[in-house]
Amino acid sequence: MQKNMTSLAHNPSQDPAVFIDQTIAERLENLAYANMDRNPMVANRLLEEIDRAVIVNKSELDRDVITIGSEVTFRDNATGNVQTVILVMPTEADISRHRVSIMTPIGAALIGIAKGETIWWETIDHEVRELTVHDVVNDADTAANQGGQTSGQVPIGVNQ
Repeated sequence: MQKNMTSLAHNPSQDPAVFIDQTIAERLENLAYANMDRNPMVANRLLEEIDRAVIVNKSELDRDVITIGSEVTFRDNATGNVQTVILVMPTEADISRHRVSIMTPIGAALIGIAKGETIWWETIDHEVRELTVHDVVNDADTAANQGGQTSGQVPIGVNQ
């Protein structure tokens, strides 16, 4: 995988390990390059995550690692807000159903990390924030049927 052109200000030594299913790695890379002109901040972030990822067979991916279709519960460490979303490809995104695109700042930050990990992400206003993953559900039927219900807390702006 090629390196991207720019990098956001953060401490890479604190980034958690990233694991990506080999069946989607190339598709994600192509998606990032296709969105470089329209959404360079997120495209570059996605390329960074792919570049540092361990690419594995789908059968080797731990069940608590976030991939496309995962239902993810996370906490914004700055606000304390907890939200549950499903990470999807852009064509499947629907914020009213808590389906968040991989091509959003949060989506690109979440891909490939595991339950319990903390990762930084940058809002569209260039505010660097951290989130901590509290739960990951990778049963596609369960995730799709639950529709990314929140736990009653105020949802953070996933398109920030």
